[in-house]
Amino acid sequence: MRNDDIIQSIRYMLDLDDIKIAHILKLRDYEPKRGEVAAIFEPENEKESDSSDELMAYFLDGLIYYKRGKSKDHPPRPIKTPVTNNMVLKKMRVAFKLREKDMHDILERAGFSLSKHEMSALFRRKGHKNYRECGDQVLRYFLKGLTLSIRN
Repeated sequence: MRNDDIIQSIRYMLDLDDIKIAHILKLRDYEPKRGEVAAIFEPENEKESDSSDELMAYFLDGLIYYKRGKSKDHPPRPIKTPVTNNMVLKKMRVAFKLREKDMHDILERAGFSLSKHEMSALFRRKGHKNYRECGDQVLRYFLKGLTLSIRN
């Protein structure tokens, strides 16, 4: 899924404006350049390119800090790129303190179902024999279900 689409979904879900998006990025020590946040929300036909994986990684880490607060006991982990759908799913799970049952409920609410085994495969490390890549469809349904849960 495109980075801009994910950020736009989260923006709608949490009712964030550009200032809060910039604040979330700053929580993870990323200083957005002038117009960088606004460029995320430009219409598709006016865009030059999608947001960078680096910006997306900082945004997801900042979202965890925004929702849960910074831990003084644990230093921030290094930023990993490229950002995959699996990584987005993992970071969203951490940010919103979701358990496996919550994840299933969110997907069910959006009209999509996964077995426990399929779900756990999405959270395995790449290279693990049971690892499965998270497709765009699964991530879209997850974001839709989470939005329905939060905004209702």
